[in-house]
Amino acid sequence: MAEHLITALTNGGLSNLVQLTTAAGALGTAAMGLVDTTKLFGGGPSNFGFGYIESSLAPFLDALASSSAPFGKNAILRKLRADWMNGVAKDDQKAKAKSLVHLGLSQVDVTALANVAAVDPGKLQLAIQNTVSGQAAAPEHAGVLGQFDDVLTAVIDTAYERGDQKYRNAAKFLAMVTSVVLAVIGCLIVFGKDPWDLLACMVVGLIATPLAPVAKDLTSALQTAVAAASAIKTPPVGAP
Repeated sequence: MAEHLITALTNGGLSNLVQLTTAAGALGTAAMGLVDTTKLFGGGPSNFGFGYIESSLAPFLDALASSSAPFGKNAILRKLRADWMNGVAKDDQKAKAKSLVHLGLSQVDVTALANVAAVDPGKLQLAIQNTVSGQAAAPEHAGVLGQFDDVLTAVIDTAYERGDQKYRNAAKFLAMVTSVVLAVIGCLIVFGKDPWDLLACMVVGLIATPLAPVAKDLTSALQTAVAAASAIKTPPVGAP
């Protein structure tokens, strides 16, 4: 029954709580490791989040879909997805996305892109042509290109931050489910099928994943508390 766990904690005090914390942390770490290995099968949890990037960049990439640029829409998405799946540094991914969009600007009619960024299409086209030819752009044209860059940067930043958040949340959720399953299997092996034992083990499984990153520090703190409590409880040598 669940009283096995409660009795162990009661009788052993903080010492058993330290052991439970260490075991739960190890369970959470193992669960996260198992989830990470699923990346071998089509990317696993790495597939989560990229949809935000694809949909956010769609207004910019759609204009490149039929262009003759070396990197059109499909090629850009393949490159961005490869970087995302391989866990390239997020800032590097953002910079690459922006540079690839810029690479195709000179090959397309920028009217649609100008509408997305709410800038004058003619001035944007002239600014891009001047940039490609190496000529200095007029101030008003340079300002339009700067405004376009600001909008593109904001869209890319938002897309990658939201995508990363969804990936991290999905990975944590899968790790939590895995830790609960592992905890239940361990409970069945050690205690049998008692429902209260299963419930107690499920609770341990639920807290294992969020506990894993801080388990070492928490264990050290509990051990210090055990030592302090022992010092208080033990009477000084020579005391009556």
